Amino acid sequence: MPQTTWRESSFSEDQGDNCVELAAAGNGIRIRESDGPDAVVRTTPAALGVFIRTVKTGRLDQVV
Repeated sequence: MPQTTWRESSFSEDQGDNCVELAAAGNGIRIRESDGPDAVVRTTPAALGVFIRTVKTGRLDQVV
């Protein structure tokens, strides 16, 4: 089983254990928080791109 290489967000440099980390996983992407590394979300590059673009538009700012 190959070792997973996690990359930390550059925006998380001085945040200690409060970081978002990404890793390539075959044809997908894994996402986790450094303070809860056992909870991993798996997605595709396309779905992650849609999510990021949606967040940038502000359409999720009022989600309840």
